Amino acid sequence: MLLNNVRVLDFGRYVAGPYCATLLGYLGADVIRIERRGGGEDRFIAPITAGGEGAVLFQTACNKRSLALELTHPAAREVIARLVATADVVVVNLPADARAKLGLDYAALRAIRQDIILVSQSAFGDVGPYRQRGGFDGVGQAMSGAMYITGTPGAPAKAAAPYVDYTTAVLCAFGTLAALMHRQQTGEGQEVQATLLGTALAVFGSHLIEQGATGINRVGTGNRVQTSAPSDVFATRDGHILTHVVGDGLFRRWARLMGEEQHWMGDPRFATDQSRGDHSEPILERMRAWCRERTCAEALASLQQAGIPAGPILTPQQALEDPQVAAMHMLRDVADYPGLAAAAPVPDLPIRLSRCGGGIERPPPQTGEHTEEILRSLGYSASDIAALRADDVL
Repeated sequence: MLLNNVRVLDFGRYVAGPYCATLLGYLGADVIRIERRGGGEDRFIAPITAGGEGAVLFQTACNKRSLALELTHPAAREVIARLVATADVVVVNLPADARAKLGLDYAALRAIRQDIILVSQSAFGDVGPYRQRGGFDGVGQAMSGAMYITGTPGAPAKAAAPYVDYTTAVLCAFGTLAALMHRQQTGEGQEVQATLLGTALAVFGSHLIEQGATGINRVGTGNRVQTSAPSDVFATRDGHILTHVVGDGLFRRWARLMGEEQHWMGDPRFATDQSRGDHSEPILERMRAWCRERTCAEALASLQQAGIPAGPILTPQQALEDPQVAAMHMLRDVADYPGLAAAAPVPDLPIRLSRCGGGIERPPPQTGEHTEEILRSLGYSASDIAALRADDVL
């Protein structure tokens, strides 16, 4: 595969760092997950096994090997140094001071291997008044303006999907590939940095651009899109569907479906996407009435025939059972893990490469599963490893 000759050291925690390393592992990299004895905190989020390992681990640790190491122990520095000497990429999602304290800052790593690539993620980066603060996905959603607009006045709302974390991970994987290409061309390593706030601002960018350029001061409208109509969630006789009608062509199709093309197309209030968004209530009320008379299946069939984008609001279980999901083969059943009562449907590499291949090949590792294997490859003898265990380093 594409990254067969690349070794990645994953010192990440939770999502942004670990999933970046996971994506590189899906492309063939040898990824070593370095976590504390007993397992890192992210190992046990949303437990699904008898031992308490969680869903987050299964999404962010497939294809990896695990080395259990107490990073704060003085003797761990030598282990890290030997690892770094063999590595191409080091992934660390910690603030700058924490990286430096552990010897995982770029200067320290470069002193060991000059062409090393450090990929770091933090909440706010290395500059600015918040640089010392930690943060999670929700902090990025909150501080970008997204929660304010996603919710309604007085009730801001966070997306359940941690899109800031996962998008940061994807951007870091993208940056890592660029850095590897640069090193191939020049022999130089470099530092790749990403922040949760930076990602959140990028994803919410069009809203911020509009605000900065116009001072419009929009307030949240929940599921209703403010720049087109009918773009919202609608109740049917047996559930809910979502439609997103953008552009004059789609709006005309919708008007024809309602059997009222002349009425809607002839009204100057509905002449553009933005004007339809500004005067959306009559459009939405018409769509609500239309949906109330139909089941989800009936409404979606008519919308599909009219060429209008729409989809059902599914429960997580319904999403797992959806025929389109099955046809895409995006979820890989991972069953070979101790204490797992049923196969875990893990999202595979979310792109398809016609030549390179890639994706899930093995389940996430147990804590420290490959410690001895990795240390022996670094030149440690059995007695060396026993001494490190006795000193509580491993």
